[in-house]
Amino acid sequence: MYLAEAPIEQHEEERILLVDDNPTNLQVLLQTLSGRGYKLLIAKNGESALRIAAKAKPALVLLDIMMPGMDGYEVCRRLKESSETRNITVIFLSALDDTKDKVRGLETGAVDFISKPFQAEEVIARVQTQLKIHKLEQALSARNRQLEADKARILESMNEGIFGLDRLGQITFANPASSAMTGWSIEQLTGQNLIQVMQGGESEVSNLTGPLAPIEVSLNKGVSKTVENATFLHSDGSPFPVDYSCTPIMENSSPSGAVVVFRDISEKKRQQEALQKALDELESQKEQLTHVSRLSTMGEMAAGFAHEVNQPLTAISNYAQVARRMLARLELEDDLGLSEAMEKINTQARRAGEIIARIRSFVKKPDHVLGSVDPNRLIQDTYKLAEVDARNNHMEIHLEQEDGLPNVKVDPVQIQQVALNLIRNGMEAMRDMDTRSIGVYVRTERQDDNFVKVSVIDRGHGLADDAEEKLFTPFYTTKADGMGIGLTVCHSIIQSHGGRLTFQRHPEGGTIFEFTMPIAD
Repeated sequence: MYLAEAPIEQHEEERILLVDDNPTNLQVLLQTLSGRGYKLLIAKNGESALRIAAKAKPALVLLDIMMPGMDGYEVCRRLKESSETRNITVIFLSALDDTKDKVRGLETGAVDFISKPFQAEEVIARVQTQLKIHKLEQALSARNRQLEADKARILESMNEGIFGLDRLGQITFANPASSAMTGWSIEQLTGQNLIQVMQGGESEVSNLTGPLAPIEVSLNKGVSKTVENATFLHSDGSPFPVDYSCTPIMENSSPSGAVVVFRDISEKKRQQEALQKALDELESQKEQLTHVSRLSTMGEMAAGFAHEVNQPLTAISNYAQVARRMLARLELEDDLGLSEAMEKINTQARRAGEIIARIRSFVKKPDHVLGSVDPNRLIQDTYKLAEVDARNNHMEIHLEQEDGLPNVKVDPVQIQQVALNLIRNGMEAMRDMDTRSIGVYVRTERQDDNFVKVSVIDRGHGLADDAEEKLFTPFYTTKADGMGIGLTVCHSIIQSHGGRLTFQRHPEGGTIFEFTMPIAD
């Protein structure tokens, strides 16, 4: 019976293509495989077999070797060359039983042989076995594709850079993170020697020393390495710090390559440096605050000393007055000037007592109380406090005050602290200079309808070049024994009063400090 080139419809699960130029052989195969859940396709020559295979994609081909025109070997070869049909399983049908023929068939891509004449049980068994293998291969292939896709998604989502290396250190794989961190594209990285790339291509890889040497150790000895604070290069040649690990890929107990995982630690290093700087500043501030605490203790002690010293000074003044009265009652001629001497003793004792009273008032820690204060009187009192320092430094303080200034709303003790600090700074700046004979000038004047201005002018050594940026910064000082908190405190005090503390360089040398105080309502 003649069979056309057409599929025989069955309740199939797998497609099988039967290829033979002999109708009888096709009939036998059809009878053998029918009713087993396969979809059977037939072709009577090689060309027809290739067309049907390309279109129907059968799972298995039973292929006769000896056919006119294109034989089975050629059909198999072409099936395996095509990407669309190379996964089709091929079983040869042949009356040839020579080993060379079988070897040739296997070399072209066939997986099995069925000898003619056919035995139904053998055909069924071999077909079922190969279809099971085909299903397993298809499932395995699908699973591998899924695993590859999962691996690709994982590698693409990782923040760490990953390089796969072969035995010689050539990059065989680079993930997107490694490209983003280094600036090279994945195509540019692939095929390059990692060590040479990360050294700018200048150094030899062999006998390597330094932070990249562990990569060579992993490749040569199969030892995992972890390195902190190494350096890689961006594509523009600029370095960046990294932590990395290098894990060897072992085959038959020998390293065949390695995987390098790295991360950019630039931000981590910046944070560490910022933290260390903050810790250093904190330590410095702790030392300065300890010094401040000592000064505070000395201030309290000074107030106590002042109280104790004030009592004998009062007694001296009283005894001097009594001695004058006694001399007056005796009505003696004062040729030696005893009366005048007693008067001077009394005057100096009272003056010393006033100085001590001002010191006690200054070091006392009062509440922050704003009051309406005469600015000229306030600066005059400060001037008297500074007189002792002026005499010790053989220097004069020149007080120039505008008459009729309105009262200002300030805490007098705090403003005295500011003015006294500025005056003493001015005297200290002139202490070792020829201009010390000029002295320090203190001026008061009305700035506008809202403020009274106080200026302290010295002709000292002037300010450092970076004073504009740092002068009012805590703990900045140019004095060998200075703390660097005086001007910062002054600045804060004036700001809390609603005024401004500023400075400018004197055109003839020295510095002009100015602060403003708000006029009382």
